[in-house]
Amino acid sequence: MTDSNMASDGSAKRGLWSSRLAFILAATGSAVGLGNVWKFPYITGENGGGAFVLVYLLCIAVIGIPIMMAEVFIGRSGRHNPVASMRLVAERNLRSPLWRVSAIIGVLAAFIILSFYSVIGGWAASYITHAASGDFTGQSAEVVNQIFGDLLASPGQLLMWHSLFMALVILVVAQGLKSGLERAVNILMPALFALLLLAVGYATTTGHFMEAVGFLFRPNFGALTVDGILIALGHAFFTLSLGMAIMMAYGSYLGRDISIGKTAVTVSVMDTGVALLAGLAIFPVVFANGLEAGAGPGLIFQTLPLAFGQMPMGTFFGTLFFVLLVFAAWTSAISLLEPVVEWFEEKTVVSRGGSAIIVGIACWLLGIASILSLNLWSDVTPLAMFERFEGKTIFDLLDYFTANIMLPLSGLLTAVFVGWFVAKESLQQDINLSNSAFGLWLNLLRFVTPVAVVIVFVYNLMS
Repeated sequence: MTDSNMASDGSAKRGLWSSRLAFILAATGSAVGLGNVWKFPYITGENGGGAFVLVYLLCIAVIGIPIMMAEVFIGRSGRHNPVASMRLVAERNLRSPLWRVSAIIGVLAAFIILSFYSVIGGWAASYITHAASGDFTGQSAEVVNQIFGDLLASPGQLLMWHSLFMALVILVVAQGLKSGLERAVNILMPALFALLLLAVGYATTTGHFMEAVGFLFRPNFGALTVDGILIALGHAFFTLSLGMAIMMAYGSYLGRDISIGKTAVTVSVMDTGVALLAGLAIFPVVFANGLEAGAGPGLIFQTLPLAFGQMPMGTFFGTLFFVLLVFAAWTSAISLLEPVVEWFEEKTVVSRGGSAIIVGIACWLLGIASILSLNLWSDVTPLAMFERFEGKTIFDLLDYFTANIMLPLSGLLTAVFVGWFVAKESLQQDINLSNSAFGLWLNLLRFVTPVAVVIVFVYNLMS
């Protein structure tokens, strides 16, 4: 079915990305988020640096690229919202429409994740004002930690920043493909890369840049544990926004003249490049201030602000860094809202703008539960009757179920469906790869990727 044939099923109304670059920027913007700038540096620090990076890159090739290609294929073939696209592809291949459960899980996961992702995006936004005001300058660790503690303890502050961040996300998605998503990524992604390069440039002046290069790129396999390998496997899956129906949604706007394989590889390379650049920006600062490279999640909101406060030009660099963090979070949050809005718009008579507002407000409301679980509801643990969930707040539970169950399950079902239940001939024609490259991708998708995802799934549940 050609693009022109699809006018009747909604593609003409929904439009297409204006170019391959537009899709790459959007997909990369989705993939580049807090996971790259926040999580990747600290898990690299915890797991020995260069050896972890090598394993991570291998995992991207084994898990990330095959599933991304499968999700984009479904979106482009279906030309509808992720759930409808999955159903249509299944029916065309004479398979049960129940396969759409994969997309349903993904859309629901995107909605839930955005609700608390927006809260964390709000933290980053609030830290721009702290950094720009010089609140970290010359302060002790106790004072810097208190700033973060006071933020988490204040429902009012958290609600204000959560509301601002969510409003920015709704504003973009409400404008639709050309005026909203495409315009936003055409501005935000180049700005993000420019800010990141500025941050790396500043990091070269700390006197510890080459130490950071060695840490990131010199393999130390003695420091790499089995847990480290499994963490690399898991992060390779999550960093590319897989299992959230995002690539299905973005793929539904992709023209048929664009190679899915080449595009997926490009997005993966750019996403990984941002993660490595973030490490080159962060670790010189960490080493210059005698801080711990494996400082954990507190690295961004507690350890680094302390370093900014002691550095020459720390106010400028700290402000720059948190602007970068907000841009990364914003592009990812836009992509999380898109598949849900796409589904809601097609299932109702509500306009694009109205759909974005309704879904966005619903997501904002769910986010309030995460906010309260950080303070007033900190002792509310809904599943405490189960030993595994003892002490887990609402925020913790939303994070746990999406990351450990919903995303791997959606990704696994998608890989199995496309690998085994879509006609090989039509799949090869649509994917548009050489025979050898297509054969490699299909064998990975059939035999390697599902096993790797199951390993991640089991490891996360058992750990």
